[in-house]
Amino acid sequence: MELLLVEAAAGLAALAVTALSLISLVAHFTAIKMPNLTRHEEEKFFISAEGKKESVPSIHDPPTRELSVVVPSYNEEDRLPLMMNEALDYLEKRQRQDPAFTYEVIVVDDCSKDQTSKVALKYSKKCGSDKVRVLRLVKNRGKGGAVRMGVFSSRGKKILMADADGATKFADLEKVEEGLESLHPWPDQMAIACGSRAHLEKDSIAQRSYFRTFLMYGFHFLVWFLCVQQIRDTQCGFKLLTREAASRTFSALHIERWAFDVELLYIAQCLKVPIAEVAVNWTEIEGSKLVPFWSWLQMGRDLLFIQLRYLTGAWRLETRKLN
Repeated sequence: MELLLVEAAAGLAALAVTALSLISLVAHFTAIKMPNLTRHEEEKFFISAEGKKESVPSIHDPPTRELSVVVPSYNEEDRLPLMMNEALDYLEKRQRQDPAFTYEVIVVDDCSKDQTSKVALKYSKKCGSDKVRVLRLVKNRGKGGAVRMGVFSSRGKKILMADADGATKFADLEKVEEGLESLHPWPDQMAIACGSRAHLEKDSIAQRSYFRTFLMYGFHFLVWFLCVQQIRDTQCGFKLLTREAASRTFSALHIERWAFDVELLYIAQCLKVPIAEVAVNWTEIEGSKLVPFWSWLQMGRDLLFIQLRYLTGAWRLETRKLN
């Protein structure tokens, strides 16, 4: 009997090793070796409220603003106004109190099928195209790809990722700024502060089905086990980066869809960028593009592939410039 158990265990171990080897081979040979850093000709310009084209700057240029806010947007004509009203009210008030504080908001329209750009351009007309800029992508890249295009077209010393739904209170920017400052001295001028909803987890569980709770815990475990150990909530869309940290991490980023946050923080860990996790106020807003089961399944696959592709050398931490 014991011999049979030993043989069964050995057979399962051999099967697991074979499966992992096959998955590793698939991950390695299906990998796109270099990040997608090619910009279409039409994406080299912002569109002003008057319909004029303005050449985009480069993140490799010296910063000329204190803060850039990058808002990835896909079919967000209904939810964008809430976020923009709150953000601009806060930013304008802060600028009145401190004229040295300068900012820009970059709305990246990820090839929307609705009137997202039109809505964003109303704010550009109201505040001026120097403060609110609209970047239209020719092809849908996914949230990570949209954020990267905005980041690489920014002028800020610090760059904030903010979701178009306005789920995070914009005034919490001060909290993540304090988190960023707490990381001084910044090695090579790099640091990241991540907004976090981890403190709200118990309340959210009470409102979720057992199945969604199981998927959530499974995702958190995979993130911790495979990629990022020091951050509990990798998916909150409210992240503040120094300009150098944004340049280095986004230039090495391969994943452009839902799991991009995890790869971004994985890259930051590998580069030894200090990261702070800061509790923020968050409210779930209807209209999410995330399909719970299928999106999480895709993210689970991406998490495994992140680890395997870096381990097998299919992906490397290389800094490149956007073409």
